[in-house]
Amino acid sequence: YYNNLCNHAMRFVYSKEAAEDIVNEVFANFWQQQVFEKINNSYRAYLYQAVRYRSYNYIKYELNQTESLEPDHTTTPVLQADDILHYTELCQKLDRVIQELPPQCRKAFQLNRLEGKKYAQVAEELGITVSAVERLISRALSKLRSELKEEWMPGL
Repeated sequence: YYNNLCNHAMRFVYSKEAAEDIVNEVFANFWQQQVFEKINNSYRAYLYQAVRYRSYNYIKYELNQTESLEPDHTTTPVLQADDILHYTELCQKLDRVIQELPPQCRKAFQLNRLEGKKYAQVAEELGITVSAVERLISRALSKLRSELKEEWMPGL
């Protein structure tokens, strides 16, 4: 899962080195704390969620570090606390909506959108046709759009 988790972390932190550090910390914690013994569901789901939350913590830490420095007006503006809170709530709602999808629809969506697998790879893994995968992904996206349309902030 290492490469896929690094790519997932890079979506949040935009730094390959930071993403690798985050994934390494998650794996170290996973092994040292023997988290694997406590997981009832999928290891994959746990690892993706752990990387996402560790990335959020990294962003919060970085924002706190830069706030104490003198403002530099030549750089891009730092997100405000309200923006970060809204983003975190949006991510939590997104996770909830994904978990509420029917099992096969959720699995197809996660394999395609979160792990970056092609429709053919998803179809092979799930033992269904490519057109069935397309329909599942379409249903998942439709559900996500309808559930999150009020939450989306067009200004970001």
